[in-house]
Amino acid sequence: MKDNITSAITHDGGIRVIAADTTRLCDRAQELHQMSPVCCAALGRALTGAAIMGRMLKNYDDSVTVQFNGGGPIGRIVAVSDGRSNVKGYVDNPIVDLSLRSDGKLDVGGAVGRYGALSVIKDLNMKEPYVGQIPLVSGEIAEDLTRYFADSEQLPTAVALGVLVDTDYSVKAAGGFVIQLLPGAEEADTERIEKVISEIPAVTQLLSSGETPRDIVERLLSGYEIDYFEDMETKYFCGCSRERMERALISVGEKELGLMIEEDGQAELCCHFCNKKYQFTRNELEKLRAQAK
Repeated sequence: MKDNITSAITHDGGIRVIAADTTRLCDRAQELHQMSPVCCAALGRALTGAAIMGRMLKNYDDSVTVQFNGGGPIGRIVAVSDGRSNVKGYVDNPIVDLSLRSDGKLDVGGAVGRYGALSVIKDLNMKEPYVGQIPLVSGEIAEDLTRYFADSEQLPTAVALGVLVDTDYSVKAAGGFVIQLLPGAEEADTERIEKVISEIPAVTQLLSSGETPRDIVERLLSGYEIDYFEDMETKYFCGCSRERMERALISVGEKELGLMIEEDGQAELCCHFCNKKYQFTRNELEKLRAQAK
């Protein structure tokens, strides 16, 4: 079974919804990064949000990077998606562990921190990428993305994200949705959607009970005539390669490469997104230094 994203709009063009099941991609992230439950929940929410935002991009080769830096013990959270909702990400400190909140839930806000910024970088293959930044609201990921859409894109938006971590630290369920009131929406739509959102169960509860992203869309837009777009698969995909690592080494310059050769006689590079390691011998570094001249 594959993770997928369903996107839809009301027939009158007033409301847009994108809902995603990201259980398997979040579990893959956990497999790669071996995170504590709170870190898994934080990164999983960020990956899900990035996947949904990737679905909003116009072109497949566009990309969006979402970065949370709240000053908490988890450090930075980075999540990247292309226009096909292929996502990847990491946290600086994947083994941070905190006590549960008073309501028994994982303290994602405490791990992320609340005194920093959310940055969104969109590379639309233009001269310069678009960069938006807002102060963090809570560090709970979904609330911060809700604020981002309201402030940076001027669209009334509700974001719900969830990751349910099992007792063996695997991901039992993960997903989320974004619902937006577009310029064609009316006041009655606002009241109706607010009521639905206040009553809808948690996303992980819906997915655990067997509901699909399309079922979630139909819950949110109950009573509306709905036009669906084509569903899209979403997955964890890094795409790193030895060639990319070679380019990274060349980019540090001839002098730095010379120091590596002199001091260590070799180099090891590790990809942040998938933890794959790349080894370079002295001879290989010499060749790269020659290219860097």
